[in-house]
Amino acid sequence: MIRGYKNTGILLRPFLMIVLLTALLMTTLTGCGQNAAPAEATTEVDYSKLVADDDEMIDVDEVVMAGMTPITGTSLKDGTYPITVATSSTMFPVTDCQLTVDQGKMTAVMTMSGTGYLYVYMGSGLEAAKAKEADWIPFEEDKNGKHTFTVPVSALNDGLKCASFSKRKGQWYNRMLCFRADSLPQEAFAEGVLHTADSLKLKDGEYMIEMTMGGGTGRAEVESPLTLKVKDGACTAEINWSSSNYDYMIVDGEKIDPITTEDHSVFEIPVKLFDMPVAVIADTTAMSKPYEIEYTMLFDSSTIKEK
Repeated sequence: MIRGYKNTGILLRPFLMIVLLTALLMTTLTGCGQNAAPAEATTEVDYSKLVADDDEMIDVDEVVMAGMTPITGTSLKDGTYPITVATSSTMFPVTDCQLTVDQGKMTAVMTMSGTGYLYVYMGSGLEAAKAKEADWIPFEEDKNGKHTFTVPVSALNDGLKCASFSKRKGQWYNRMLCFRADSLPQEAFAEGVLHTADSLKLKDGEYMIEMTMGGGTGRAEVESPLTLKVKDGACTAEINWSSSNYDYMIVDGEKIDPITTEDHSVFEIPVKLFDMPVAVIADTTAMSKPYEIEYTMLFDSSTIKEK
């Protein structure tokens, strides 16, 4: 019985089972005419027909950004933490996610924006179609009537295959998920995992550091190496864009205005973590209307040199 329908008085089977039974019936009836010779029954199911074609998929977004290194549960403390999930399709939006770490093993409860999916499977759509129903992950309904899925997470900052079964289409859709380590609170990490100004023992002063940027459209770049300032233990980086069309940035929820936009848009942004891609947003006015673009920036501590 599919969860969420137990009060309807109707036993609803997944569309997948209907397709399989239809294929079995058609195979059994073949060759059963009056003069047909006895034949050994065979059933071959074309599982690929249970998976949505590529042309049925909308544009697929990249979920793993430049510089991301997979992080396993052994790098985290036991507990439950909010985490951001990047998905490869806007048709599979995760509005909330809670990551639980227990002795190095990670699971996540993903809350969906709608109720259009009955199952998910951590693998490809074809693997899901061939798997036993017991291996599919059914939805659970929360107190607000939202569908949630509890899934295993092998690593953060990694592209994880996930198939979702559409209630309306009766097919599996291929997705890719990335659970973003940079969205976790710092207290979630085990001691020694994160590199900060304090752990690196950076003294007040000015340094040069190399930065790798991912995401965006590829039309704009940031000068690297760049200036890193340390004052009273807090770090800021001077971000010098190749364009003068950026009018603000958002870092760790804080909106930051440019120092100048005369020749290039230049910002001073806080740097709390090194050696881990951190999500930032930059708003550009180069298009017909302002547009916020998401990037990742990784500040490489091994390249720090006094200025």
